[in-house]
Amino acid sequence: MNLQNNTILVTGGTGGFGFEFASKLIALGNTVIITGRNAEKLAEVKSKLPPVHIIRSDVSKADDIANLYNQVTQQFPDLNILINNAGEMRKISLHQQHALTDITREVEINLMGPIRMVQQFLPHLKKQKNAAILNVTSGIALMAFPISPIYSASKAGLRAYTQTLRVQLKNTDIKVIELVAPGSSTPLNDKFKNEDGFSTGALMAPEKIVETAIKGMKNDKDEIYPGPAKLMRVLSRIAPKFLIKQAGKMGASYMYGK
Repeated sequence: MNLQNNTILVTGGTGGFGFEFASKLIALGNTVIITGRNAEKLAEVKSKLPPVHIIRSDVSKADDIANLYNQVTQQFPDLNILINNAGEMRKISLHQQHALTDITREVEINLMGPIRMVQQFLPHLKKQKNAAILNVTSGIALMAFPISPIYSASKAGLRAYTQTLRVQLKNTDIKVIELVAPGSSTPLNDKFKNEDGFSTGALMAPEKIVETAIKGMKNDKDEIYPGPAKLMRVLSRIAPKFLIKQAGKMGASYMYGK
């Protein structure tokens, strides 16, 4: 697909993959709008990247998504690409007590957020001659990651949703793309650095992941597997028990404590 002269909405654009998508897509000559929950962080991105357009919006809130749709489609009627990137990842021991309203937070952000975003923006995208939806999943969508059980469930769910969305939209002009991101040196993974079994050497730079994603989009790839995600894809098919055993070693003392 052509990645010039598009109008692109990126959720979770204040850091990590979102910021890299914004900066690289602007450099290619696109109009880019980013969202985030934190107004101060949005302002910081605007100061670093003046061409970007910022809108405060929380993908876990249906009302925010409806308001975002009204604002974006009025100000940027040529919007033709949606990148669902916003996400949260927590380490959670299920031995501990958790508020029922909090335990599913990653599902609200990582899974229900993209589903609602697509549902809200789909009628508009279907009117565009060339459109795309890119959902950022994770290598963890290919395997379970015991120290982050809710994140694991949310990303596996998003992968399944993306695959079904692609089938249902096959007779439209909307390209549905999945970025299966490997572990990356972003704030998302900072909370794991002191856990046993964690290795920073296994993390891929976010800019490299986004570069691979953009190349894949240009080459009309349906699924994009940067770096280690390629190996995870193979192992998830031929040695799933090995993967879950290895993953279960990270943070073992935290997870298995009583």
